[in-house]
Amino acid sequence: MGFTIGGTRGIREIRQGTRRRGRAAEGIAVAEYSGLWGWDVVPGARAYAGACSCGATNCAAPGAHPLDSTPVVHAGATLEEATGAWAKVPGAAVMLPVGRVFDVIEVAEEAGRHALVRLERLGLPLGPVTVTPQGRAQFFVAPGSAAELPDLLYRMAWDDTRLDLHALGPGSYLTAPPSDRAGRGPVRWLRAPAPDSAARPPAARLLIGTLAYVAHRSRA
Repeated sequence: MGFTIGGTRGIREIRQGTRRRGRAAEGIAVAEYSGLWGWDVVPGARAYAGACSCGATNCAAPGAHPLDSTPVVHAGATLEEATGAWAKVPGAAVMLPVGRVFDVIEVAEEAGRHALVRLERLGLPLGPVTVTPQGRAQFFVAPGSAAELPDLLYRMAWDDTRLDLHALGPGSYLTAPPSDRAGRGPVRWLRAPAPDSAARPPAARLLIGTLAYVAHRSRA
């Protein structure tokens, strides 16, 4: 996928020297996401004092949307290609397009933490999970899961229950660590990407029963 063993070693070495420098750390994250995990990466806007870096005075999502007319760092980019491309968009947030390699099931952070413990105890396959500064846990699941969610909830008899559970599919973008979202603080990994799941996250049907149950309990 673009990186050799020496290339991944180079990422680790560079990260050790740039851990305290936010922009450099984001460039290395872009290289990891595109070269190691097979994800496209899109430059995103940031929010400063409530204003969006896109410059629109009536921006509907300050600091939480892709920038216009900026190049995508495509999956499979080499370390040099990824860091070079990101250097051309200083200050951009790291965003991942949803619906290509993964969809997302989102719940409240507390419910997501409880669900993750349950799922790990059950030994079910899991993909990456992020947690946002707005208190949302985002589970990476197989592409197509967003379209399947209503039917899954119906078949599991959760369709008539009010749940704080939502799906993100094609057309959505995820702010990825270590970038901040909407000026509220950094997005973090609750479960970091791993070679066995980053490019092939689990089907939503394997997780949705636990996620729905915990989301329901958290509202009770």
